[in-house]
Amino acid sequence: MNEKDIKLFSEFPTVTTEAWEARINADLKGKDYDKTLIWHTNEGINVCPYYREENLNGLEFVGTLPGQFPYVRGNRKAGNNWLVRQDIEVVNFGDANQKALDILNKGVTSVGFVFRNCQEIGLADLKQLLRGICLEKTEVNFVMNCKNMPLVNSLVAFLKDQKANPDEVKASVNFDPIGVFTLRGKFCSSETEAFIRVKEVLESVAEYKGIQLIGVNGKNFNNAGASIVQEMGFSLAIGAEYLSRLTENGLDASVVAPRIKFNFGVGGNYFMEIAKLRAARMLWANIVKAYKPKCNCGSDCNCEENCCGDVCLCAGRMHIHTETSIWNKTIYDPYVNLLRTETEAMSATLGGTDSLTIHPFDAVYEQPTEFAERIARNQQSVLKEEAHFDKIADPAAGSYYIETLTASVAEQAWKIFLEIQEKGGFIAAFREGFVQSQVKEMAAKRIKAVATRRDNLLGVNQFPNYMEQISCDLNSQLFEAVDQTDKDAEVETIKFYRSAQQIEALRYATDCFSAKNKRPKAFMLTIGSIVFSKARAQFACNFFAVAGYEVVDNNAFETIEEGVKASLDAKADIVVICSSDEEYAGFAPLAFRQLKGIAIFVVAGVPACADDLKAAGIENFISVKTNLLESLTEYNNKLGIK
Repeated sequence: MNEKDIKLFSEFPTVTTEAWEARINADLKGKDYDKTLIWHTNEGINVCPYYREENLNGLEFVGTLPGQFPYVRGNRKAGNNWLVRQDIEVVNFGDANQKALDILNKGVTSVGFVFRNCQEIGLADLKQLLRGICLEKTEVNFVMNCKNMPLVNSLVAFLKDQKANPDEVKASVNFDPIGVFTLRGKFCSSETEAFIRVKEVLESVAEYKGIQLIGVNGKNFNNAGASIVQEMGFSLAIGAEYLSRLTENGLDASVVAPRIKFNFGVGGNYFMEIAKLRAARMLWANIVKAYKPKCNCGSDCNCEENCCGDVCLCAGRMHIHTETSIWNKTIYDPYVNLLRTETEAMSATLGGTDSLTIHPFDAVYEQPTEFAERIARNQQSVLKEEAHFDKIADPAAGSYYIETLTASVAEQAWKIFLEIQEKGGFIAAFREGFVQSQVKEMAAKRIKAVATRRDNLLGVNQFPNYMEQISCDLNSQLFEAVDQTDKDAEVETIKFYRSAQQIEALRYATDCFSAKNKRPKAFMLTIGSIVFSKARAQFACNFFAVAGYEVVDNNAFETIEEGVKASLDAKADIVVICSSDEEYAGFAPLAFRQLKGIAIFVVAGVPACADDLKAAGIENFISVKTNLLESLTEYNNKLGIK
């Protein structure tokens, strides 16, 4: 027998799926299998508690190699050496150049120049901006929302002036008129002119095949609260819109598709984000194939064997840049953002991204510090130099879970893509309001999950830093949706949002109130059962600390009288009784009467005797099912905090 055919643990008998299911149901002891063990995701995917080899049956992409159509396993045939990208906001060309040269010596291999103002970039500007940067060795990316044509013309003039080798130049221009339309509600000129400009831009750089000129900014949907499959489906629809419009205008798909760069956000759903990038490559490769691109590879064709017949399959290689999402980032306890961005970076790189930007942990509330930028760069260096994530192509291959998840994500994203196509394409669907309504509905669902703590944001809605206080001088817009809508917008737009914003706004209001007044104090009146009183006190401390209140925990009091006196001596604004369900019937009414309305009285839990307690005048109960945001907003209102 060939050694490769020998299976590990072959001496053990095979266990069937039916046997596994029988054992699981026995262990559940009557509990509902679906409710207990199946994870029903926002993407419409039901994730099972385990997967087996049989789950891979029928998945056609399983068994393909890295660098092989449909590129589910990545574009690279060997290794996984993604580009480390850092973006620089350009205010002064000379300063931006100096910063770029500095970070290129600190591990960065891709630089993004971001232009916030709508300005024409001339040849002289580029010479100053790119002084000392070799575009044949370093990828350079330009991000701006308008006047891209002058920039592209200047870039071509710069490359000719530098006598750069057209086959080795690596660059991108994030020209995305559809993306501008989704954020501003109108095209810069007109829809027709926008696609004429895109065609002109593509034709102007024909000899420089390593420059991507069209940006598909799926990250916009990610940062607006869309689900993973929505981000994918919408992005693929935008990419198809560019392909359709430009091929209708006389360009071949083999000219258009390789010029498109997909810019995805990457969030905290670890395995799902890995699957997203794998599925996105697979779907895009098949979309491009449907446009029957001709082979433009020439004698140096690197396509797989026999692909350059009637259809050039390599034209469907998806160029992917990923950025860590802003959706789950927080202002309070911001160092936790480092944990979030690291897992996101792992997802992106294991999923086979071509380049990655890790936004600094403080980017959501200030111009990132040099320290924060250094940490962000080093996070990628750790993944390369210590974890060796760059050494193996598609390490997720063969995982029953991730392979199955890839197929499920692809299936759900494809449904969205087809629905948009039935509406006439992305622009038509956006004009109809379909895309916006889908994103808003999903964002509201995800925000509610944070408000009810079904989704945890460490340091914000769960285990807040009790001692943290923010000075009352932040821009209040940090707690609002980022709206880039033009005044004369034709349609509703996509707005950026952070899932923590409403709860953080609540706590920030408390901090500002406390700058001029006494900080609200929540006092734990613990009594009776040690087990229940301590557990509920810990829960209640976390609950009220989320709003920025001072919390006072205690060892169990011997009597209600002792506890009430201690709370009054502490000048508590809120008194939370913490005991067992059985003991509340006697303790709670007694404590409520003795407080005489001096402080807000709260019961930690919803005991069976809740109706009797309400009949006694007790109104406030908190539990794991309480909507944290709504409840704390009510307490703030009662305390006069606006």
